Amino acid sequence: MESRIDTIKQQLQSQGYKLTPQREATVRVLLENEEDHLSAEDVFMLVKEKAPEIGLATVYRTLELLSELHVVQKLNFGDGVARYDLRGDSSKHHHHHLICVQCGTMQEILDDWLGPLEERLAQEYNFHVLDHRLDFQGICNKCQEKESKQGQ
Repeated sequence: MESRIDTIKQQLQSQGYKLTPQREATVRVLLENEEDHLSAEDVFMLVKEKAPEIGLATVYRTLELLSELHVVQKLNFGDGVARYDLRGDSSKHHHHHLICVQCGTMQEILDDWLGPLEERLAQEYNFHVLDHRLDFQGICNKCQEKESKQGQ
């Protein structure tokens, strides 16, 4: 975790920002809950446990700054709640998601299947893709199993 924090600290410094104690607490919460796609309110509640003096506005500003600097990606899964996801150190692009429209669970797809499409866009449209995100909405296997059991 410390190496990721150092990397994020360097990203901030390269843009003229410091990793303040409040920003570090926010980053630590994001790292500790990397698979959870936390909302700003979720992050605030977890940061408050570590740094009781921190305010909600500070967490919001920190998340927006981290989003602007491409440290985190701000996600919206269609439920009206912005969620934040750390960008991986080695990934050129962000990962993709399977979103269950019934229970709201999210599953990550770490493979980048869109490389050939990006190449085609570059060749056919002379378009240089910087990033992309792909979300699939459907019904997860657990909800499908529940439905089939209820239908029997």
